[in-house]
Amino acid sequence: MSRQTTEERLRGVHERARYEFNRVQSAVREERKQCLTDRRFYSIAGAQWEGPLGTQFENKPRFEVNKVHLSVIRIINEYRNNRITVDFVSKDGVDDDKLADACDGLYRADEMDSGAEEAYDNAFEEAVGGGFGAWRLRTRYEDDEDPENEKQRICFEPIYDADTSVFFDLDSKKQDKSDAKKCWVLISKDRQAYIDEFNDDPASWPKEILSAGMFDWATPDVVYVAEYYEIVEKREDVHLWKLLDGTEQRYSDDELEASVREPEGDEDESTIPTKRDELTSRGAKELRVKKVVKKKVHKYLMSGSKILEDMGIIAGSCIPIIPVYGKRWFVDNIERCMGHVRLAKDAQRLKNMQLSKLGEISALSSVSKPILSPEQIAGHQTMWSEDNVKNYPYLLINPVTDKDGNENVIGPTAYTKSPEIPPSLGALLALTEEDMKDLLGNQQAAEEVVSNIATETADMFQNRVDMQTFIYLSNMAKAVKRCGEIWLSMARDVLVEEGRVMKGVGTSGELSRIELMKPVINEKTAEVDHQNDLGRARFDVNVEVGPSSTTKRAATVRTLIKMASLTEDPETKQVLGGMAMMNMEGEGISDVRRYFRRKLIRMGVVKPNDQEAIELQEEQASQKPSAQDQYLEAAAGQAQAEGAKAQADTIKSQADADKSRAQTLEILHKLDNDSARIAIEAIQKLGPRVVPPSIQGSQVQ
Repeated sequence: MSRQTTEERLRGVHERARYEFNRVQSAVREERKQCLTDRRFYSIAGAQWEGPLGTQFENKPRFEVNKVHLSVIRIINEYRNNRITVDFVSKDGVDDDKLADACDGLYRADEMDSGAEEAYDNAFEEAVGGGFGAWRLRTRYEDDEDPENEKQRICFEPIYDADTSVFFDLDSKKQDKSDAKKCWVLISKDRQAYIDEFNDDPASWPKEILSAGMFDWATPDVVYVAEYYEIVEKREDVHLWKLLDGTEQRYSDDELEASVREPEGDEDESTIPTKRDELTSRGAKELRVKKVVKKKVHKYLMSGSKILEDMGIIAGSCIPIIPVYGKRWFVDNIERCMGHVRLAKDAQRLKNMQLSKLGEISALSSVSKPILSPEQIAGHQTMWSEDNVKNYPYLLINPVTDKDGNENVIGPTAYTKSPEIPPSLGALLALTEEDMKDLLGNQQAAEEVVSNIATETADMFQNRVDMQTFIYLSNMAKAVKRCGEIWLSMARDVLVEEGRVMKGVGTSGELSRIELMKPVINEKTAEVDHQNDLGRARFDVNVEVGPSSTTKRAATVRTLIKMASLTEDPETKQVLGGMAMMNMEGEGISDVRRYFRRKLIRMGVVKPNDQEAIELQEEQASQKPSAQDQYLEAAAGQAQAEGAKAQADTIKSQADADKSRAQTLEILHKLDNDSARIAIEAIQKLGPRVVPPSIQGSQVQ
């Protein structure tokens, strides 16, 4: 069987991708159209009169009092006051995980350097307005102009008009699309620009591509290309080995069959031991084998006619497109979503109609005008027409001649009536206003400043308003959490250079220095480990969503101030005051917050990051002791010296006593021997006698 050529493979990929995309796009087309209509309704002037309603009022006043826009902006501002970011948490519950802290700092640095706020804000606004938004993660070279620099970073990019450009396969059911196997991101290009870039004229495409009923990949002005992402799954065995020291290690088939060293000279590679041979020789035993599925992402660039570019396997194991929804359901096996606008559109249209009708009535003259015959004002038309401007003291009319030729001066035959506002219009306006408050939320009640009201009561009002928008913040938090998971999978493939120094950003914006794969000595095993090795990073992602950060910080400050008034301990008051200053909001207060952060770090209240810890050690090493510390240190040294001298004197006294005791024993021993000798000599002079046993045993030694 002949192998498939690259061209044939890409042709098959394109046919499958185009067929699947047509299925997806046709299934969600109507839902996505409504999302686009909703976004136009609140954001574009005149869009609220689009459709049959505009045709009906074509020759009449069409006013817009866009209250939907104000409500959407309020939700957007709630989010911008409450930025959501990720926090990598150890899977085994370890609090002090330096690798997790390093990942936090690198993630925030990538957010800062690539302008992630624009991507977040655009996706959130599209989700609130229309119901669906998205952003993407992409790897890029750290320095595009340096051919020798192969280091990469991860950047955050916005996707505009996501409701008409981002599509996932129909089998993906989860909200974060972590179960998606395919994804398309459409990019519109000018027709001539497409021809120049890809050397492909849509006029030469097959007719079935341009046939009706399918997605229109090419129009007279625009040609669409798509970034096509496809999950490639590879099943492999993972072997669990138990080493002699009792630890367990996992190895893949490729790792076990890899050689442990490079061949030397003409050495045959087949004779070089493998990792399996090395483990066996060391007494390790294989415990079991587990089948796992490893995922990779293959990326293509396609048009309606072919695969324009095979971009190969990209970093990470997840499709790097992050969707965010306003509200989301599955009904009739079709994913449906909407934002804050859709349910309020009819009430907004009705209000616009009523105000337009009221404006039309008000524009009519409120002054009763006389109705005259042409004969009466002949020659005086200018005076009558200019009366509103020149305000003449009187107006002239001509006498009317009867059939007998007699002149009769008569007045107007009738007067016009001032327009009257229908009673139903006023009642309907009030009902419409109440309906819009019910649908959009009565934000005016929370914005009103009422005197003589407790702060807690005001906070309760604000929390009630926050609850109306919490679903959007919660769904955004799910998207940000998925973004953290995708970033981590990409970082494990991209941030792998040993000794690479990168910037880290703390929670308060403080900068730190992070060195990847930094060699350190393991205190337990005395072996060399690598600190900040992202290849070992396996973390859970945690996010936190609360009320508006301004409201939250203000409540925190008030609580800290109240707690400070309840304690008499000066140190506790100092800590609470520092925490209150760190949570203060205001122009130019960032330097003050940094000052109190450093102060609390020195007191041991706030945990420092790596850079702050180094700076604290250097500060403590270089800091000169105060006069009091010097005095106490000298006094302690003197006391220590006196104690050592006293101990030495005691030891000397003990030694002298031991020496005296030894000398005494020696003297006594000599006295005993002399006494015994004198006694024996005396007995011998007296004559032969029996020597007592006690004296016989005493001989001179």
